[in-house]
Amino acid sequence: MTQSQQVSADPAPLRTPAYYQAQLDEKRERLCGLFADFTLPALEVHASPAEHYRMRAEFRIWHDGDDLYHCMYAPATKEIIRVDQFPTASRLINQLMPVLLEGLRPHPVLRRKLFQIDYLSTQSGQICVSLLYHRKLESEWLQAAEALQADLRAKGFELQLIGRAHKQKICLGEEFVIERLTVQGRELVYKQVENSFTQPNAAINEQMLGWALDVTKGSEGDLLELYCGNGNFSIALAQNFRKVLATEIAKPSVDSAQFNIAANGVDNLIILRMSAEEFTMAMRGEREFNRLKGVDLGAYQCNTIFVDPPRAGLDDATVKLVQDYDNILYISCNPETLQANMQVLGDTHEIARFALFDQFPWTHHMEAGVYLKRKAG
Repeated sequence: MTQSQQVSADPAPLRTPAYYQAQLDEKRERLCGLFADFTLPALEVHASPAEHYRMRAEFRIWHDGDDLYHCMYAPATKEIIRVDQFPTASRLINQLMPVLLEGLRPHPVLRRKLFQIDYLSTQSGQICVSLLYHRKLESEWLQAAEALQADLRAKGFELQLIGRAHKQKICLGEEFVIERLTVQGRELVYKQVENSFTQPNAAINEQMLGWALDVTKGSEGDLLELYCGNGNFSIALAQNFRKVLATEIAKPSVDSAQFNIAANGVDNLIILRMSAEEFTMAMRGEREFNRLKGVDLGAYQCNTIFVDPPRAGLDDATVKLVQDYDNILYISCNPETLQANMQVLGDTHEIARFALFDQFPWTHHMEAGVYLKRKAG
């Protein structure tokens, strides 16, 4: 960014309760319309807090002489918008933003070629901050960054500071935070690693976990989960099943999941570092994997499968695999690909529960959940 680019005030939209309800009603109508060809139960709508709901935030940094600001690019015009407060983000992020800038301003070694700041906050009060640079970080930077972290901690922030540059990652403390969620009156503990996937809306995450527990209550047999991430769902759902087998490909997520299994005292859950496609091949006997040595797939009586795929949805082979299970719990961050997958799954299964989760208020995006049961006969 250059000094010639314009900086303008943050144009906060009119976020009234009535406007929030109107955008939620529009999503309800759009989701029901998308699935109009299916026999549907009543849609269960889970509202988000209207403000301070997003636990992560990323800002570009605008430099003006010796001063600097958080900023964003306007999507349509690419105009630079100065951001002093960001109601979308958690209160903890908003509390830290001005204090962090105050700590950066007096130190050229911390400001120089700083182009982005990433925040990862929690409901537990812990927060991780990543400072991203277009230059190599030397010992002088480390000394100043350690002093900044100590100062912020002295001000009451339970903070982990990380510096990032090309092929560099310097962690001044831990590279993770510990989140604590309350689900149906039970506290669940999750390790969340910087720069790894975490659920962005903690309040909606608690509602999704509660809904998943409710729809699988009284289940018999075992659960298979694909795309388990840090164990967000599988750890919560383990109480409803005899055994749980889960897969995840990303190593940081698998490591977090193993930590979270131990932290929550779960003893009936195994995580396999495999992609959904690889596991599909293993289940069909098409290929053997060293990572499955010592795991007796035949010992699992999985009649329920849980999937929370990326926006692209399930590939054709995984859809066929999923169809083999009597009960399917499907959380989707893209209802359009869920609807496409349902064109196949609907041949063998019916929708028993149907939910909308307002994961991203004030945007077009929404999260959907369906619980499918095999059709009789």
